[in-house]
Order: sequence, then structure tokens, then C-alpha cells
Amino acid sequence: MPRKYEICLRLSQEEKERLESNARRCGLSKTAYLRRLILGREVKARPAQEIKELRTEIHHIGNNINQIARSVNAGIARAEDAKHGLFLLDQVYELMYQIAKK
Repeated sequence: MPRKYEICLRLSQEEKERLESNARRCGLSKTAYLRRLILGREVKARPAQEIKELRTEIHHIGNNINQIARSVNAGIARAEDAKHGLFLLDQVYELMYQIAKK
């Protein structure tokens, strides 16, 4: 949809800084940020680097669990190994849930 209307918006210094900060936190330009607000679309802050690193670590742990499961199915590893891996994975998910609530 072509955009043919331009709006001039005057802000105080505090409002300008807040707009810039909020847009930056969401990884959006000021224009894209305001457009999303106007359209009533969800505007979420990007996950912190710590959360991104946790997601990556969870992914690696999941891969390890899959390898253990394949080893158990192939008769190489014991079922207790898989149970222990799943227990640890459950603990990691609980920690991530606690961090996400903050």
C-alpha cells in the first residue's frame, strides 16, 4: 500500500528520547515503531543477549538429548542415561521460565 501522507509531530526532549529508546529496544526505526502502535500491532522488545545465549544453549542441550536417545535406541547407551538427560533438560526449561518471568 503506497504511503502518501506525511505527518509532522512535535515532541519534547523527553518524549523524543523515549520514542528513540523504545524503538531501538524493539529493533525498529522510529517510523516503523509508531506505525505498529497506530495499527495496534504488538510491539515487543528484542530479547536481551543473555536470553539469546540461553536459547542457543538450550538448543545444544536438546541436540545432546537427541543423541542420547539415538544411542539408547541403538543399544549403545542405557535408558538411565536418557532419563537423566531429560531430567536435566526439564531443570533447564524451568530456569528459562523463571528468567522469562522477570
